[in-house]
Amino acid sequence: MAGRLQASTAISFSALLPLLSCRSSFSATGKSLSFRRFCSKPLALSSPLMEVSAQARRGFSFQEGDFASPADLCFESPLKIVEYPDPILRARNKRINTFDENLKKLVEEMFDLMYRTDGIGLSAPQVGVNVQLMVFNPAGEHGEGEEIVLVNPVVYKTSKRSILYNEGCLSFPGIYADIERPASVKVDARDLTGGRFKVNLSGLPARVFQHEFDHLQGTLFFDRMTEDVLESIRSELKALEKKYERRTGLPSPEIIDKYERTKEVAGFART
Repeated sequence: MAGRLQASTAISFSALLPLLSCRSSFSATGKSLSFRRFCSKPLALSSPLMEVSAQARRGFSFQEGDFASPADLCFESPLKIVEYPDPILRARNKRINTFDENLKKLVEEMFDLMYRTDGIGLSAPQVGVNVQLMVFNPAGEHGEGEEIVLVNPVVYKTSKRSILYNEGCLSFPGIYADIERPASVKVDARDLTGGRFKVNLSGLPARVFQHEFDHLQGTLFFDRMTEDVLESIRSELKALEKKYERRTGLPSPEIIDKYERTKEVAGFART
């Protein structure tokens, strides 16, 4: 997620477990992300929560054996941002059940790329690795704030209250638009050691998490925009489609002028 978010409220974390580095507090800032191959052989919530079942644009559902293989977790260094409309961003992202040095190396490089591209959040599919992994640091600066790693995250509750916020995305360079999301979320996930934990997120961390969680479901941030907002960035999306065609010599896998919204991503489905 790009860091150009209109937030100035100081946020502190008291119950985040998967931290690579940790400081006691931070303030949200005005931030908007030779080859080597690597592979392996709570915060208080201000509003009531509702149970939630996250639904993806492509209708993903995970089977018991749908875990990433060692090949799925291979990556090339240095990592690069995958931009819209690359089909990698819509592909299925497998769950992780191998917690090894390769995974730690991937996380380290994702953070490095996130900081270098002025991001505050990044998901694995955005670097070409289709697995259920995200990293973020709302402070947006190396050595500041808290670096958060979530493996196989699941959203099971969201607040009734929602907030409209200006978002950017590293996979959509230079594009920013207002999107409405729940003000707080309750998450079940694993850390880098495979340990399971639950965490409540609100404020900017909840916003960044939901943006990156969407990526893990194959949902892109314009899928959640209103028609008017989407229309305001249509020309920029078309420019990215043309850029993809020039770079790859292939027709764009997505054409915004033929885009059809699905009801499932209008918001998190509540039960």
